[in-house]
Amino acid sequence: MNRLHIFLLLISVTVFTQCIPPTEEVITDINIDFKEKKLQRLYLFQDQQKSDSLFQFLRDKDPTFRYMSAMAFGSLQDARALDSLEILLQDPSDDVKVAAAYAIGQIGESASEEKLLAAFDQMDSSGVHHHSNAAILEAIGKSSTKKYLNPLSAVSTYQSTDTLLLEGQAWSIYRYALRDITSPQGTERMVALATTSEYPASVRMIASNYLYRAKKINLKDYDKIIADAFIKEDDPRVRMTLAIALGKTKSETAELALIGQFRLERDPRVKANIIRALSNFDYVKMEPIILKALTDENQQVATVASEFFIDHGMPQSATAYWRTAKDTALHWQTQINLYTAANKHIPVYFAENKKFINWELKRRFETSLNNYEKAEIVRSLGGHGWNYAWIKRMAFPSEVPVIRTASIQALSQILLADNFDKTFGLSARRIRKELIGYIVEAVENGDPGMIAVSAELLRNKKEGFKASLDSLNFLENALIKLDLPREIETYNEVVKTLNYLKSGKDLEEAKPKFNHPIDWITFNDIEKEATATLQTTKGDIVIDLMPDLAPGTVVNFVRLVKNGFYKNKFFHRVVPNFVIQTGCPRGDGYGSLDYTLRSELPYLHYDEGGYVGMASAGNNTEGTQFFITHSPTPHLDGRYTIFGKVSKGMDVVQQISVGDSIEEVTLD
Repeated sequence: MNRLHIFLLLISVTVFTQCIPPTEEVITDINIDFKEKKLQRLYLFQDQQKSDSLFQFLRDKDPTFRYMSAMAFGSLQDARALDSLEILLQDPSDDVKVAAAYAIGQIGESASEEKLLAAFDQMDSSGVHHHSNAAILEAIGKSSTKKYLNPLSAVSTYQSTDTLLLEGQAWSIYRYALRDITSPQGTERMVALATTSEYPASVRMIASNYLYRAKKINLKDYDKIIADAFIKEDDPRVRMTLAIALGKTKSETAELALIGQFRLERDPRVKANIIRALSNFDYVKMEPIILKALTDENQQVATVASEFFIDHGMPQSATAYWRTAKDTALHWQTQINLYTAANKHIPVYFAENKKFINWELKRRFETSLNNYEKAEIVRSLGGHGWNYAWIKRMAFPSEVPVIRTASIQALSQILLADNFDKTFGLSARRIRKELIGYIVEAVENGDPGMIAVSAELLRNKKEGFKASLDSLNFLENALIKLDLPREIETYNEVVKTLNYLKSGKDLEEAKPKFNHPIDWITFNDIEKEATATLQTTKGDIVIDLMPDLAPGTVVNFVRLVKNGFYKNKFFHRVVPNFVIQTGCPRGDGYGSLDYTLRSELPYLHYDEGGYVGMASAGNNTEGTQFFITHSPTPHLDGRYTIFGKVSKGMDVVQQISVGDSIEEVTLD
């Protein structure tokens, strides 16, 4: 095993002693059984956010309780635990060391960086501590200062068989990047890890995600290396992220590689990312390729293709978008996106065409039986300012929440349009005042979706809406009327807006209090191998539940299933090659029940597609909504509760579109 000489160069510290009481036999095995009362008590303290009560378990003679209490602080992220967690970095159980390192990384304070470095076992030639060493490296990336990034990146002595150490190094550099800390040396190392086929696929996946998500990194000098690896890569998890990295280079080599692979590609997730990457190149050359993708058999690919024209379309092609939007063979979402593109890009002097485009959209709204299509039409109509009165009259008072919310999104789009004054001419001042009046009315109506969208609009820095408001009483009154914890997301949006408009933080955001204890009686009836089958309009999705990793979330899900809650719930949010989301009682993403769950964040990675996670508006705000990932999404790690994994039906997950629904959920 190669020595980690980097740390000898970095720092020399005295290894501190353990606080574990001496025993005749050192126990190192972890045995998690939530049917045991003591473990339930520990988890109750975690659930109630009682850090002080958890400290005692950090010194328990049984490593299971040291491990679980350390993991608890990974969820609580209480900096008061740092001293105790640092001691556990020297624990005789490697699993406990892993948990301690993870919790320290979750807390994210650089004060622990030297203790993390000291705990790294440089002499671990037998590989006994590879897991904890890898966790320590990742924790450094999540919490340490930039001074360690380059020395860490310089380590190139790991062999391809040193999987855990390579993963630890890659995770560390990646976590630095998510904190907007990068360096040319870090990028160079990640390019090598992402493009060298001898390295394990898990390592290439992490490194390629860095190339995808790291901001302000220069990849131009690596275009040929990345292009060659992209073409040869067998793992779609890596190929899809290398596609985005290639797009960043904007080189001719990258363009040719992306176009060539797109013609051969069969994985819809990779195809979606290639389309996104092609936005970096000449539109005229890309247009015929993207137009053809509109008819792709996978709706996610077609959706991304239609979004391409919204974001990157040209005026000279706007009438072509309009013509194509009328193709009845296309999915409704693709059609409406093309109408949106036409509305956005058609020249102002094509007044008659503009008129007919919007007439067709309004007619379609009147005849459609699909509320999600109608909501998308309303948002599309927001692309033409003069539709504001129709939107207020037809969508604003709708009885369907998703349409009401869409009406405010559309009116917001009109208010924020760069061409607002040009569109309305001499009437601009009057119409702006009228629109702001509609926003105030939406807040006063008390609808949480409309309030949340309105609040976000009113704190737009560019527009300076404060001068147009007679007072802030309407926001303050709305805050009083909101139902907590059910409407906590909307409540906090209003708090942010009031604080911004008052130019000071006078109000604190709501933090959910403990309000929904874990039902251990129900938990005791859940098997460790329990599964749930989502019977959807596109087919069945089988989920393996994870009761030992997220007991509170799994119990909540099981109880909701048994009560029939998820029957006929829509997939209200679908982001191609990211997630599908469902479980909202309103159907627009702003619904919940009258309780919240606590975030359960053990040491897990979203390193594959098919993970089932809880949607949230911040720690401890989870309730009924959940998502399923299409592909690796490691930027969600440690932030969103994972409570299951798809074992069958990923093909169905890839086919789900907005407006599809769950017909029934069964438990096995």
